[in-house]
Amino acid sequence: MSSEATVIATSTPPARALFAHRSFTLFFCGRGLSSFAYQIAAVAIGWQVYAMTHSAFDLGLIGLMQFLPVAGLTFFAGHAADRYERRLVVLICQAAEAAVATFFACGIFMHWLTVPEIFGAVMVMGASRAFESPAMSALLPGVAPTGMLQKATAITSSVFQMATIVGPALGGIVYAISPGAPYVIMALGWGISALLMAFIKVDRPVVPKAPPNFKDLFAGVAFVRQNPAILGTISLDLFAVLLGGATALLPIYARDILHTGPWGLGVLRGAPAVGALLTSVIMARYPLTRRTGRFMFEAVILFGLATIVFGLSHWVILSIVALAVMGAADMVSVVIRLSLVQLRTPDEMRGRVGAVNFLFINASNQLGEFESGMTAALFGAVPAVVLGGIGTVAVALLWMRLFPTLRDVERLE
Repeated sequence: MSSEATVIATSTPPARALFAHRSFTLFFCGRGLSSFAYQIAAVAIGWQVYAMTHSAFDLGLIGLMQFLPVAGLTFFAGHAADRYERRLVVLICQAAEAAVATFFACGIFMHWLTVPEIFGAVMVMGASRAFESPAMSALLPGVAPTGMLQKATAITSSVFQMATIVGPALGGIVYAISPGAPYVIMALGWGISALLMAFIKVDRPVVPKAPPNFKDLFAGVAFVRQNPAILGTISLDLFAVLLGGATALLPIYARDILHTGPWGLGVLRGAPAVGALLTSVIMARYPLTRRTGRFMFEAVILFGLATIVFGLSHWVILSIVALAVMGAADMVSVVIRLSLVQLRTPDEMRGRVGAVNFLFINASNQLGEFESGMTAALFGAVPAVVLGGIGTVAVALLWMRLFPTLRDVERLE
């Protein structure tokens, strides 16, 4: 490490100093509870649909139903995050998600819930998240102390990963006891998170602006196109994760390939988060100070290779290890990508740029789930995952040539 990098690494306050700021602590806890509820939903809904239909195609449809409202509402959501109070936008969305979870619980306990109704409720959840995510992302720089955004990003990502560990495991266990119980926990998680958001005070609140016009709605797209590093990192995530969407097929792996039950699905679902959590803790304590762009590409390549290993594995332990490596590699990419986007975007544009980022993330995650479901329905689960891992590696190598500006980013500043 160069002497300049050493100064940068040691001159910032320790990560624990973030929790001296009340608003950041409330944000941290609220995001954690919301993530906790969402991860329970991913296990409960996926297992329930597969148990009702035994269809890989229907598993893929869950991702598509979440993505459709995101695709239609993203640009309006981004403008809302830049025009209205971001804290209030997040609060309203989490209240709506709590209502959806209550709908699920009632439908299961009263035995009237059907697959089309599940898909409809998932679309409502997707619409709420379309508004929540850009506002939540744009809110973080307003509650993080100056000069600590990379550490704040790593720490808030770590609570997301912690939720991803606990949520699926608990969701699988509780689902095995009572299929309606996970949705009660989800409703409580989103409800308490909304309450915490109500007490956050932002030092730099959004000032209401003139009514939106067509140019303002799509200003985030124009900004991303004019910044090669941001365009490269967002599009890399889109195509790499789109092809490497193995998690959508975890119910099939758990039930038909690894021969386990809902609890096993919860463990598999939480395994990537174990690797990601350990990585986020390390990155919060030792932020990257050199070769940042290359680290991101190397992490994406490792993600693809681990995906291939998982796809070929018929041994539970090896599958868990491969998923943990996938999570660790993905966390390196996530911290770099989110920090880079936030640091290179002016505050008045963060909602709209965050909306574009969220659209790409959901296209990669949820359309990736749909793509995996379709591929698995045509060729089988194992070929679908292996081909996806190979495609991820190929995309990373291609993007290194297409976006040299991103590859040559030395450090986040």
